[in-house]
Amino acid sequence: MPITIADIQDVQRAETVIRQHLSPVPLVRSWALEQELGLSGDRRVWLKDYGWTPVGSFKLLGALNWVANNEEAIGDRPIAAHSSGNFASGISFAGQRYGKRVIIVMPDTAPEVKFALTRSFGAEIRTYNIARDFETGERDKLTSEIADTENAVQASPYDDRWVIAGNGVGGLEIVDELQQQSRSLSKFVCQVSGGGLMAGHCLAIADGFPDASIIGVEPEGATDFAQSLQQDRRVRIDRPTSICDGLLSYDVGAQNWPILKKHVSSAVGVPDSETQQAMKWLYKKHGLRTEPSGAIGVAALLSGKVKPDGEGDIVVVVSGRNVDEPQFREWIA
Repeated sequence: MPITIADIQDVQRAETVIRQHLSPVPLVRSWALEQELGLSGDRRVWLKDYGWTPVGSFKLLGALNWVANNEEAIGDRPIAAHSSGNFASGISFAGQRYGKRVIIVMPDTAPEVKFALTRSFGAEIRTYNIARDFETGERDKLTSEIADTENAVQASPYDDRWVIAGNGVGGLEIVDELQQQSRSLSKFVCQVSGGGLMAGHCLAIADGFPDASIIGVEPEGATDFAQSLQQDRRVRIDRPTSICDGLLSYDVGAQNWPILKKHVSSAVGVPDSETQQAMKWLYKKHGLRTEPSGAIGVAALLSGKVKPDGEGDIVVVVSGRNVDEPQFREWIA
């Protein structure tokens, strides 16, 4: 099949792949967030918490679907990919499940928990200096070098049809759960970096709840997607900055952009201080120890960056929980 952008049929086919490995990720009602936002009547807020996956983030969905759809092409060759950490463990888990060798290029500043998770599934890690990557392009050069010298097949962490479709299975789960309970949806709030998470999810959300507003959330120091929407073109930020290490892509992927442009109504930037407050709130109210990238959607609601208006329910994505304990304690102090 030609490699084009994913569509809802790709997402539906990916569900068959994902179910061979994972049960649906919980959609948890947050009574505390409903009270915090002052919702009236029968409206509800739901957390889609990907911390429950074996790798502690959503990245496993796209990784499993990518390996499944490239298994024949990979054969006995290794898989090479770059990742800030969560796709690293996701593609490593998928490689283990399908019996493939995995080589990961990660920033030298990645949290130790992400290094440990990735190694636990048998992957080999090579690091690069993220501070100078915007000048040297070291990350992409190292990944390409591995592909060339070791005959590896490269996997994109977000800019790929099969990754988008696999991630979208989480969106199908949201739609199915809400429809089974005869709920309506007014707002879907989700992180955007490279765009693979949001692109997959908004395909499913737009199909199941076409009237829902789909809102992207980024760190204030990495608003390339918000700028892209404003300028109607992909905007690159050479030096994105934030404590949200999983949301520091330079721009959204070329295959994600048409999907995001079509379905996402708006995007907001959240300062790191408000993300830290959301991490503390989630820990206090729900006992969830989230990484900054995972909490930023909740931060957008708590801070008022995303208004809770409308008549239906609100779903917000908690994308991951992989954070080192000392750093977590410092951020919520």
